[in-house]
Amino acid sequence: MLIFSLALEEPEKMGLQERSETFLEVWGNALLRPQVAAFVRAQADRLARLVPEPHRLAEQLPWLSLSALKFRERDALEAVFRFWAGGEKGPEVFPMSRLWDSRLRHYLGSRYDARRGVSDWDLHMKLHDRGARVIHTREFRRWRDTGVAFELRDSSAYHVPNRTLASGRLLSYHGERVATRGYWGDIATGPFVAFGIEADDESLLRTSNGQPVKSASEITQHNVTELFREVAAWGRPTANHGTPEQVHGEGPGSPERGKRAAPSPEFTVHFLPLGSAQTLHHKSCYEGRFQLLYVACGMVHLLSPDLGACVAPGGHLIVELARYLVDLRQEQLQGFSARVGELAQAAGFTPQNQDRPSETFARFYKSGDSACLRSHAAVQSTTPPPGALVPPAVQSATPPPGALVPPAVQSATPPPDALVPPLEARNPPPEGLTQPSEGKTPPSERLKLPSESRASLSEVQAPPTGSQTPKPESLPRLPDTQPPISDL
Repeated sequence: MLIFSLALEEPEKMGLQERSETFLEVWGNALLRPQVAAFVRAQADRLARLVPEPHRLAEQLPWLSLSALKFRERDALEAVFRFWAGGEKGPEVFPMSRLWDSRLRHYLGSRYDARRGVSDWDLHMKLHDRGARVIHTREFRRWRDTGVAFELRDSSAYHVPNRTLASGRLLSYHGERVATRGYWGDIATGPFVAFGIEADDESLLRTSNGQPVKSASEITQHNVTELFREVAAWGRPTANHGTPEQVHGEGPGSPERGKRAAPSPEFTVHFLPLGSAQTLHHKSCYEGRFQLLYVACGMVHLLSPDLGACVAPGGHLIVELARYLVDLRQEQLQGFSARVGELAQAAGFTPQNQDRPSETFARFYKSGDSACLRSHAAVQSTTPPPGALVPPAVQSATPPPGALVPPAVQSATPPPDALVPPLEARNPPPEGLTQPSEGKTPPSERLKLPSESRASLSEVQAPPTGSQTPKPESLPRLPDTQPPISDL
């Protein structure tokens, strides 16, 4: 919601370059500049006031629909926005620098003193070998050490904690269940692979003496700027909306003459309840409705015949693979790709024939006779997955231009089931730390990856029963996650 509000901001209030830089800092930096932090607080305060009032929300944000959410989920959203808006004052409420260093120490363990060598090894021997050669050593080291991926200004300007990266967990501490707010996002791969390793402009990928001329940060800024430019053009009035005077209420005799209203974009983002991926097909309005289904590698456990029944015959499925998870070996990547193919075919999809199969995405399509497979769905979850499925109301066979669908974009606050479990669970911290060790969770068979990397790129779980249960030898395991906390 915060990202779309930023992308659809009126050009008179915020220019294209400022919007792009603000997005990069909010999305990819653990620390913000004071100006960007002030923007986040203002937007969060606005959203916190609009979420409980559906009528005002429909008037001011016509592209957003929360009608399917339950009241307790609306209250949880409001609580998140209140925290972002600074209801609890002071950086000590969310000490991002200390939380980042704590996670990094537990991730590296005895290698912490040699963290620069570890980051160089992960970059050159893993990310570069897998196609991300434009990521520069200096920017990757800076992100590993401080969490600041995109340094667009002087380094001393980044000192305000980015509260949008916070998440809440129920953890066991001294035998009691306590609510804890902390950071459990990516500390291994980095946000550069989302927008910074490919570009339509080939000059950005040019090399000199075997080294890339542009860094991943520069390519990311270019791609995001072009993306926001397309979104801004997409949201402008068209012939279907009448003349510009009618759209802005400036027609002759109009009481709103002289006042300009922001044009409404031709799309609506529908937020659905938690755990709705397994029940969408029960409603006729969703069965066979969607033309495109995109699944991040951290959400592959949601891919089931029930979810496949929501895709129309001839629709497409795109699944992100785990290519850029630095903690996975080559045989584990191949095992993950094979498992994705099994889940997709069980959900009623057929692999697309490609001249050059992609190592980053797996593409499938749904044939006309695959709808009958829904009756044989045997995938059921003992507890609803806490990740919220937020599919837009797709009206065409292809997604609209400028759609914000980055492969590794996390939402402003990643869902806890997609977050990497706190490493304190393996190495208990001393008493007094704000992130106590996580308690035990019920054993279950899940599809998981051994990575401490970003939530949306690292953790994959499968339903615990039925034919979708992964074989233990197919992929390694990760500690289970906990459900979200509604009051944080």
